[in-house]
Amino acid sequence: MDKNNNSLFYTCSLVEFISRQTKNKPKDIVEYLGNDLERIYNYQDVFHCEPIEKVADDFITRNNIPTGEFDNISACQYNVPDYWEIGEVFERLIEDNFAEENVFDGIRKVYSSWMVEKILNFNSDLYYQSREYLSECYKAGEIIIS
Repeated sequence: MDKNNNSLFYTCSLVEFISRQTKNKPKDIVEYLGNDLERIYNYQDVFHCEPIEKVADDFITRNNIPTGEFDNISACQYNVPDYWEIGEVFERLIEDNFAEENVFDGIRKVYSSWMVEKILNFNSDLYYQSREYLSECYKAGEIIIS
């Protein structure tokens, strides 16, 4: 898998956008999207030409994604990073830990991992940490304190 993978970046950003729109955890969005993950990944250059709101709405409707109760935004005491910023964090985490594997396996593994909750706690600064640090934490299975 290439570094700076535009398809992966767009896919992760759309997952984050849909998660915020529907108030579902990103791991649930990945599950709801199912095989559409591959469609998003493979045709991101086409989807990127449309407003992300329209693309998200189409996939929400197509996959019958219900409204949930997950809300990590209202509890945030600081500036909330946008969905592109968080998409990039997850893109890098997947690239750095699943370069030799199927990208969709990497997406599913990362989004179902313990680290998602930690990254999406916007009252911490974890999502701003270097990609190397995040990758090492992921591999260690815990937040590494130096």
